[in-house]
Amino acid sequence: MANAKEVTIYDIAKRLNISATTVSRGLQDHPTISGKTKKKIADLAEQMGYRSNHFARSLRNQKTNTIGIIVPRLNSHFMSSVIAGIEEAANEQGYSLLIAQSSESSVKEAASARTMFDSRVDGLLVSLAFDTPDLGHFSHFFKKDIPVIFFDRVMEHENSTNILIDNRQAAFNATRHLIEQGCRRIVHITAPTLRNVYKDRLKGYKEALSQYKIKFREDHVIITDLSQEAGAEAAKTILKMKPLPEGVFAANDSCAVGCMLALKERGIRIPEDIAFVGFNNDPVTGVIDPHLTTISYRGYEIGQVAARHLISYLSGTSHVSSTNTIILRSELIVRASSLKKAGNK
Repeated sequence: MANAKEVTIYDIAKRLNISATTVSRGLQDHPTISGKTKKKIADLAEQMGYRSNHFARSLRNQKTNTIGIIVPRLNSHFMSSVIAGIEEAANEQGYSLLIAQSSESSVKEAASARTMFDSRVDGLLVSLAFDTPDLGHFSHFFKKDIPVIFFDRVMEHENSTNILIDNRQAAFNATRHLIEQGCRRIVHITAPTLRNVYKDRLKGYKEALSQYKIKFREDHVIITDLSQEAGAEAAKTILKMKPLPEGVFAANDSCAVGCMLALKERGIRIPEDIAFVGFNNDPVTGVIDPHLTTISYRGYEIGQVAARHLISYLSGTSHVSSTNTIILRSELIVRASSLKKAGNK
């Protein structure tokens, strides 16, 4: 069956015996149109199934009131919290969201960036994929002075702002906690260090070892994709170590949980044999037995800050630049998985 003809403002004008200009102004709540006429126009538009052509209007106004978001994964509690924060801040100011996931692929990330550009988003919020080597695929945005803000997983660029936590300090605090619990042999499970978050967490881990005069060992760093399945695979590597490590610091909670479960199946006691610290404070940390010590930082807050900063730029009240790096707070949440010393809480 052929598609039904789209209802236009001319159709509404003909039915009401008024000009198309009056209909257009009435639909846009123009002050020169009386309330009674606006209601007639709105009621008939609803009855006829009229749809406002936002795309055509955006071409005239050079603005779509849409913010693009590109994240590595949508099935992440942290990223879903970030998006919730963005959505609240954006909706308060009348912005809609266009969301894409890169699935940890720089190729998909580049394709999503092109889609966002072609969709004429007013600005872009991005958390980079594992393997993104540079920011070349955002060059169209930079050239057009369309603001791009990177959050959590970031890369420096003269025309962008970064919003993140101090990952080096957070990792230092996590590793120091394990050392203070008596751990000397500490494994760090992480992801490829091309990304700032994993590079900085590795740096913090190394600095804590150095401060306590513990020699860094390359074989105590396990590179994974940080999935729960990868945590189970890391457990196999850990079980082959002689002697076994006394602590594990994983760069996210999902991987930490996968590793803990696999080790427990092999009779390893946590924290008596191996203490654990994760990162992100996902809900699973309060479900796993024992509850998982972790680094807490609020994705919701990051999302709100990122969106508000972007909207401030779009309204002309701030400037997006590399000199504007925003560092948000994080904290170590100590739970039973890391408490090797009796009497600690």
